[in-house]
Amino acid sequence: MTTYKNLFKQTLIYGVATVLPRVISFLLVGLHTQLMPKVSYGEITILLSYMVFFNVVLSYGMETAFFRFYHKDLDKKEVISTSMVSIFWSSILFLSGALLFQKSIASFLEVDKEYVNYAIWILAFDALTIIPFSQLRAEQRPIRYATIKIANVIINMLLNVFFLAILPKLALHNPYGFWSSIYVTDYQIGYVFLANLMASLLTFLVFIPNYIKSNWFFNKVLWKQMIQYGWPILFAGLAFGINEHFDKILLGKLLPEKIAKAKVGAYAACYKIGLFMVLYRTAYTLGIEPFFFSQAGNSNAPQTYATVTKYFVILGSLILLVVVVFANVIKFFLVRQPEYWEAMKIVPLIIIANFFLGIYTSLSVWYKLIDRTIIGAYISVVGAVITLVLNYLLIPKFSYMGSAIATIAAYGSMMLISYFMGRTKYPIPFDMPKILGYLGASILLACISFYVPVLRETYIFGIIAILGFSYYIYKNEKEVILKTFKRK
Repeated sequence: MTTYKNLFKQTLIYGVATVLPRVISFLLVGLHTQLMPKVSYGEITILLSYMVFFNVVLSYGMETAFFRFYHKDLDKKEVISTSMVSIFWSSILFLSGALLFQKSIASFLEVDKEYVNYAIWILAFDALTIIPFSQLRAEQRPIRYATIKIANVIINMLLNVFFLAILPKLALHNPYGFWSSIYVTDYQIGYVFLANLMASLLTFLVFIPNYIKSNWFFNKVLWKQMIQYGWPILFAGLAFGINEHFDKILLGKLLPEKIAKAKVGAYAACYKIGLFMVLYRTAYTLGIEPFFFSQAGNSNAPQTYATVTKYFVILGSLILLVVVVFANVIKFFLVRQPEYWEAMKIVPLIIIANFFLGIYTSLSVWYKLIDRTIIGAYISVVGAVITLVLNYLLIPKFSYMGSAIATIAAYGSMMLISYFMGRTKYPIPFDMPKILGYLGASILLACISFYVPVLRETYIFGIIAILGFSYYIYKNEKEVILKTFKRK
């Protein structure tokens, strides 16, 4: 039980480091949707979607490889130094090449060159913090990790508020003063990226001592092993980017030009409500990946993995139900302008899809532990193919609802493939009757409460469903719940 308590503590702290920044980001959704039309918000969404793919390429699986080799019987300083040197020079190479060809990149992406310039620097600074952040997690220093992550987002938020809400008023009140001289009209998209750039730069500056203190030792043999372990993660990451973000790009491409960006804006804004599940999934992933590797040598590791996965599903099922029941309340806080609410019908599907992805993350431990990360790449590619095919088929007919259906189909397929393959490659004794019972009940109750108009408007059914489901969990898991929260 001590093991699970330590995991819970780590996950809680990483959860705060993840949830608090995302909550602040949610506030930015309210700010952006309040001050920008759907078209502008859609354009920002498309630009950020492209950036995701560059983020994956610039990390090239080194983060996961770092954890794997850090927990092996190796010189930890060599692992840190080798991975840091690798990321440093690859980032410098990217920065130089991208700046040299920024005009061509802007033309290819059909994006303003100035925005591309911002994006290049943001990507470079973020890449340079990958190993320092990973080192904090590996050394179990979640407080410092959380502090830096939260500070980054707070700075980004404050700069967004200043550039988008305060600076225009200052310039208006004093047309010939200093603020007016630096204010650029109709530059909301540029200000969003400028705020992001400044936050990324400050975060990088915090980690400069890591680079100064490094002995810059580079173990070529170790590096080749890390690349061999990590390169499938690169392809898995690209496939994940397709699953997670390419739908916004395709919506912009496949819908009629006059409505495309507006539809992307509405879809992206309502998609954010589904990110409550992303918060939970991400916090779990941050805490669980180092934990899984640290437990790999224990004889009871498979049972430990099974138990952790079951309780991930239990808590996630409850979160799913609560968020879906109160989605129409949440929208007033996150997506304030009614013009965006047309896409609210995607919310349950996006939440379920992200839950499936979280379960897949927990199931995928088996191929990482047997050093077969290529399997994860194959599974992710299958998900990406499903995403692309269904988006191409469904978007022209169902608009963003087609994208939501494609997302849930892709993540659901990945989850099932990983489970059935893992049964033969690395058997883990999952309690499938209970897992399927909690998952199925939660999805059924959530969909009934949301898609039946009368029940959604009154909330009576939803509240009863939440209370009943909570009691069902307590009745079945009472012993473990009491032990977990029992004071020493």
